[in-house]
Amino acid sequence: MNGLFGKKKVNYEQIINTYGTDLKQLAYSYVKDRQLAEDITQETFIKCLTKRDTFKGNSSLKTWLFAIAINLSKDYLKNGYHRRVTVDNNVTKQQSFKAPSAESEALTNFENQNVTEYILDLPIEYREIIVLYYFKEFKVREIAETLKLSGNTVKTRMRRARELLKERMVRHE
Repeated sequence: MNGLFGKKKVNYEQIINTYGTDLKQLAYSYVKDRQLAEDITQETFIKCLTKRDTFKGNSSLKTWLFAIAINLSKDYLKNGYHRRVTVDNNVTKQQSFKAPSAESEALTNFENQNVTEYILDLPIEYREIIVLYYFKEFKVREIAETLKLSGNTVKTRMRRARELLKERMVRHE
């Protein structure tokens, strides 16, 4: 067996536990449907298992898995079946605070919900950059590798995505 996995035994359960939630959230940011995001995540791990010989180790396992999930999500979006979109704002729970007041918690939830909606409403080429950079903490180089873009293109899309988010948030204040 060639590729990254070589002759060493691979613990797929550990890979699933390490990357499963992040991949599901990433897929959700594309397809905006929880069940479909779970299906795409499962398909990503199936491809990881069946295509492990094709992974040469030129990028990290994380980058490879994210690229698979992104491609599967984009394939789904291209097939035209996705006309019904449901936004679930519970997918991106951010920080938890020690015993916040009910008012504080409600305000934080409202703000997170609105920001999440603004992000999910961005065109896909901007949304994917924001999700990978801010939520998955990818570096610009990793985003470029994952999306097969130049670093400058990633930076340009990041700048444009921030501008669009700012415009939308100011418009709705």
